[in-house]
Amino acid sequence: MVEQWKDDRPIYLQLKDQILAMIMDGVLAEGEALPSVRKVAVEYQINPITASKAYAELVDEGLVEKKRGLGMFILDGARTNLLAAEQKAFLEVEWPKIVEQISRLGLDPKELLDSTHNNAQKN
Repeated sequence: MVEQWKDDRPIYLQLKDQILAMIMDGVLAEGEALPSVRKVAVEYQINPITASKAYAELVDEGLVEKKRGLGMFILDGARTNLLAAEQKAFLEVEWPKIVEQISRLGLDPKELLDSTHNNAQKN
């Protein structure tokens, strides 16, 4: 997770985004416990209410569940559901903007794909 917060968005949303990224990247696995609100608050020097609000949003989105007396746990299927939602959002919102920019710049999509493929092979 990040230690520096940006001023453009509430901290609880930034914390939530960090957790979502960790789930998508497989850093946090399904069934795994999230760090306690108190631990997150101390470690990142934020108000416990802020951390709790981020966790509540994850619960509301059906990605995390609270087990009384045990903590917060990532639900089975959370990663798959999250990836599907992020892919859909990308294809519906971001991709059309990218396609428009490619067209505006007069770039050849085939050359871009070839370039991307070649760069991926180098790495």
